[in-house]
Amino acid sequence: MKGQEWYQADDVAQEYDDKRFSKGGQLIDRREKEAVLEAIMPVEDRSVLEIACGTGRFTVMLAEQGADVVGLDISAAMLQQGRSKARQADPDGTLEFLRGDAGRLPFPDDHFDTVIAMRFFHLADDPEAFLREMRRVSRDQIVFDTFNRFSARSVYNWALPMGSRLYSKSEVSELLAKTNLTLVDVEDDFLAPYGLYRSIPNALASPIRALDEAVGGHPITDHFASVSYWNTELR
Repeated sequence: MKGQEWYQADDVAQEYDDKRFSKGGQLIDRREKEAVLEAIMPVEDRSVLEIACGTGRFTVMLAEQGADVVGLDISAAMLQQGRSKARQADPDGTLEFLRGDAGRLPFPDDHFDTVIAMRFFHLADDPEAFLREMRRVSRDQIVFDTFNRFSARSVYNWALPMGSRLYSKSEVSELLAKTNLTLVDVEDDFLAPYGLYRSIPNALASPIRALDEAVGGHPITDHFASVSYWNTELR
């Protein structure tokens, strides 16, 4: 995995949410949570594993919605931030954080209804192996996102601290075929790069987002979207 050491630094974990999901980044946070909820609903009483849960943005949200959730991450510092969020939450479901390797999940086969992995596959050195392991422990559904090759992200990807693995639609389709997963739905979003939203105030980001949504959502423009949200089921 790219960036393992970087994500395990205490200062990175402490500043992670503020740097990415404050200011205009709040729009990104809301959209990603919406995509996860839309894919998994109904959430209540569903058993969910989140791989690379980081600071627990989705883990805590799903527990508050009534799911029984395990958040797994290799970074103890990130998990500490997630546990801090959990203490301030009032979940209807159960919530557990566990340190572990996404490549060797410490669970038996078919253990969860749903496995999700957000902000993960752009760092994966062997996406097929990770997806196979996710499939092994899921009995129903896998939800994940990818950053797309033909998008604004490709222009500045070289400047990011560890770069990103970018995917074409055909590459993801091939991954699904190799791991015996069936595509239920895919949503494409964010023509404007994430970095733009993170660097400007929310008051300025909101009209840009409105324009982004107006222009996006069409077959041609979706081809250039920054991110895709994939909802798949086991064959």
